[in-house]
Amino acid sequence: MEIVIEATTLYILLIVFAATFIRSAFGFGEALIAVPLLALRVPVEIAAPLAVLLSITVAGVVVAQDWRKIHFHSAGWLVVSTLFGIPLGLLLLTSGHQQAVKAALGIIILAFSVYSLLGRKPPELKDDNRIWLLGCGFWAGILGGAYGMNGPPLVIYGAMRRWSAQHFRATLQAYFLPASIIGMAGYWLAGLWVPSVTHYYLVSLPVVFAAILLGRVMNQRLLRGEAFLRYVHIGLVATGATLLIQSLMR
Repeated sequence: MEIVIEATTLYILLIVFAATFIRSAFGFGEALIAVPLLALRVPVEIAAPLAVLLSITVAGVVVAQDWRKIHFHSAGWLVVSTLFGIPLGLLLLTSGHQQAVKAALGIIILAFSVYSLLGRKPPELKDDNRIWLLGCGFWAGILGGAYGMNGPPLVIYGAMRRWSAQHFRATLQAYFLPASIIGMAGYWLAGLWVPSVTHYYLVSLPVVFAAILLGRVMNQRLLRGEAFLRYVHIGLVATGATLLIQSLMR
């Protein structure tokens, strides 16, 4: 029996695989791929909740697999402080200052990452620092509420703590799991969890699990020490550049 995959579904599967692989390997970064590229073929009202459902799945699998690698204290404080930043992010989303703030954040993220890539190590935090935890979590909430990009402040904190690739990946998923569940609850309350979202999610599950597995292999075997941090900063450069470009586009 010949199986025919409709063009839009095939496109979604390819984007989902790429985004999930990046998320599983590095712990973040799928926001640059998932929603913007999915929205080219399906309405953003479907792309956004679909991406959040996939985020819950990836985070849940990683937490179940590698819970021993999680810095639970760090993840807990980051989640708590994020809850206070999300409302401000939502307000920013509807304000007239969105472009200016997006540009400022893009420049800050770019400066931090380029500085690190040039061989200048950022300050090192030997232990969890409450001020940095609350600050990074709060800004993650603002970025998540306004632009759906929680990752950069969390990545900056992990880089300063010098987490290994495995601890980095697992701890970020312990953050993303409750954050994504809260976000999905918001989509459900807003009536955006429609049958099309469920359909594309279920169809995507096989490639999601394959991408999670491959990303885990890459994270554990290929990404180590300074090389991992270099890839992390490259990801941040891409994020900062995206924010800056978006701020210049009307």
